[in-house]
Amino acid sequence: MSSSSLDFYLDIDLKGLYRDLLLPRCIEEKMLRLIRHGKISKWFSGYGQEAIAVGTAWALRGDDYILPTHRNLGVWTTRKVPLEPLMCQLFGKEGGFTKGRDRTFHFGLPDYRIIGMISHMAAMLPVACGIGQAAQLEEEDYVAAVFCGDGASREGDFHEALNLAATWSLPVLFIVENNGYGLSTPTHKAMNVDRIAKAAIGYGMAGETVDGNNVLAVIESVRRAAERARDGLGPTLLEMKTFRVRGHEEASGTAYVPDELIESWEEKDPVERFTTALVRQGIFNAGQIEELSDELMDKVEAAVAYAIEQPEAQSTVEEEVAGVFAPSPVMESEPSDETKELRYVDATREALWQAMECDESIVMLGQDIGHYGGVFKVTEGFVEAFGEERVRDTPIIESGAVGAAMGLALRGFKPVLEIQYADFISCGFNQIVNNIATTHYRWGTALNVTIRAPYGGNIGAGPFHSQAREAWFCHVPGLKVVLPSSPEDAKGLLLSAIDDPNPVLFFEHKYLYRSTRAQVPVEAFRIPFGEAIVRRRGEDATIVTWGIGVEWALEEAAHQAEERGVSIEVIDLRTLVPWDRERVLASVQKTHRVLVLHEASRTGGFGGEIVSQIAEEAFTALDAPPVRVAAEDTPVPFSPSIEKEVFSAQPKLRVALERLLGF
Repeated sequence: MSSSSLDFYLDIDLKGLYRDLLLPRCIEEKMLRLIRHGKISKWFSGYGQEAIAVGTAWALRGDDYILPTHRNLGVWTTRKVPLEPLMCQLFGKEGGFTKGRDRTFHFGLPDYRIIGMISHMAAMLPVACGIGQAAQLEEEDYVAAVFCGDGASREGDFHEALNLAATWSLPVLFIVENNGYGLSTPTHKAMNVDRIAKAAIGYGMAGETVDGNNVLAVIESVRRAAERARDGLGPTLLEMKTFRVRGHEEASGTAYVPDELIESWEEKDPVERFTTALVRQGIFNAGQIEELSDELMDKVEAAVAYAIEQPEAQSTVEEEVAGVFAPSPVMESEPSDETKELRYVDATREALWQAMECDESIVMLGQDIGHYGGVFKVTEGFVEAFGEERVRDTPIIESGAVGAAMGLALRGFKPVLEIQYADFISCGFNQIVNNIATTHYRWGTALNVTIRAPYGGNIGAGPFHSQAREAWFCHVPGLKVVLPSSPEDAKGLLLSAIDDPNPVLFFEHKYLYRSTRAQVPVEAFRIPFGEAIVRRRGEDATIVTWGIGVEWALEEAAHQAEERGVSIEVIDLRTLVPWDRERVLASVQKTHRVLVLHEASRTGGFGGEIVSQIAEEAFTALDAPPVRVAAEDTPVPFSPSIEKEVFSAQPKLRVALERLLGF
C-alpha cells in the first residue's frame, strides 16, 4: 500500500476508517492478555485479518446484511454494536445478547443487519441466498455478504450456495478468508487449486482474488461486487488472501506453522500497513496515532471491566424451556359446515392453495414443484396461479434449500419447502437440527419455516423411498413434528404449520395420499398442535398411534369388536412435538392397558418415549405392561411381500394386542 494510493480514496473518511480498523486490534490485544491470565477460556483470534471484516463493513450500506464468522470482530465494531453488551456476550455474563445460551459470535442482531454463525462451517452461506431471494421478492436492492474460511470452502453448503446464487442471480457476496490453514491443515493440503476464486468460473459467476491485508483493496472489491449485485448481475466470489498468525483458537497455539511463514505475514500486518501509509501521507503523525490508540484501549478496558463485574448468566428450567419456541398464535378455528370429499393429497394441495391465496409472504421451494407440479403432483398448477417468484424449483440441494428457507424467514417470509422424499431429508439434516431448530433459543428470532416431507412405506419403494424417520427430529428441541393421518387433518394441520412462527416438519404419508378419502371443510380452518383425537372409543385397551398406524389400528379394533367383543380405544396423536400426554394418560386411566403402534423401526422409535411417560405417570393404573409394536430394525425391503409380511408393524399388531388383552 503506497501513500500515493490513498489519493484514489478521497470519498473515504480515512481517519474514521483507521479508527474502525484499530478498535478490533485493541480488543484482540486485550483478549490475548486475558487468556494468558486465565480470565477467559477460549478466543478465536482474527489478529492480522481485521482489514477484511472492517473493509467489508465499510464498503456496504447500513441496510446490507453481513453474515460473519468468529474471526470477524471488526464487522460488529464497525457496525457500532455497543461494546459493553458485546463484552458481556464474549464473557458469558448477564447483559449479553444470547442470555448465556451461546458463545461469542453465534447470534444475530437483525437491527444491525448482522446474522451470526453456527459452528458448522459454511452453513450460513445458503442462508445468505435466502436473504438475497428476499431482496428480489421485495424489489429492494440490499445485498447479503457472507463469510467463510478456506477450509469451509470444501463443504457441500459452499457449493450448493454458490450454485443457487448464480442460478437465481442473487445479490450475494461470498467472502472467503483464505488465511492459510483450516485448524492445523495447510490450505494446499486440503485443495488442489492455487486460487479459491477460480471456483466462480464453474458456477458462471464473477470471482476475484483480493489482498485481504489491504483494507482499501478490500473496500474497493466489495464495493464493486455489491454494485454488480444491485444492478442485477448476480453474486461474486471474493477470495481474501490473508494469514492466521495466531492459533485456530488461542489455546491451540501455532507450533504447526513454520516460524518464517508467520514472520513473512507479520510484515504485511494490515494495521501496520495502513498506519504507515497514513503517516506518510500526513493524515496522522506518530503522536496522534498513540493518542488514538490510548483512547480506544481505554474504551476497551472500560467495557471489559464492566463485563467482568456483571454476574454470570443465570436462568431457570422454566425460562430455558420457554425459550425453545416462539409463542404460537391461537390457531383453532371452527371448520365450516360445508364440506366436500377429498383425498389426502387433494386436502394437502387445497391447504397450500388457500394459504398462498390469502398471504403473499408465503413462498414455496422444492425440487420439481413448479411446472412439473412435484413428484406427487401436490403443487400442480401452482406456478401458473402464483408465478415462478413464489413457486421456485430449486436445484437438488436439500441443505442449501433449507438454509435458503431460513434466510427468507429472517426477512419475514413464510417459506414452505418440499423435500421430495422424506428419505432425502438427511441431506439437509445439519441445517434443520443445528441451524433453524436452535435459532429462537439462542438469540430470540422466530423462524417460520414449514418443511413438507412425503414419507412412509407400503408402496414397494425400497430402502430409500419408504422410511419413517420422524423420531430423529422429536429428539431435537426447537422443531415441531406433525404427522396427519386423514384428509381433514392434512388440511387443518398444514394451515396451522404455515401460520406457526416456529420450524415445523410436516410429514405426509405417500400411501395415504391417494388411498384415503373423507369429507373435508371447504373453507380454510386450523387444527391446533398437541391435541390428539380419539378415532374410536373403547374400554378394554388403548392403542396410541399416528400416520398410517391409525388405519391399521382402526382395522384391528373393528376386528376385535366383531370377533371377540373387545372394545379398543384408538388415539391418533396427529403431532409428536408437542404430543398430547393428557389425553393418552386419561385413556390409560380408563382402559388400564396400552399398546403403542408406529410404522418406524422399533429401536429408538417415538413409541419408547410414550411408553416411558406412561410408566412414569400412570404405572399404578396399568393392569399389564405397556406394549410397543413397530417395524423390524432393518432397512425397508424392496419386495412388497417382505415389507408387508416380515418388516412391517401391521402383521405384528394382532398377536401383540391379544397378548396384552390376555395378560
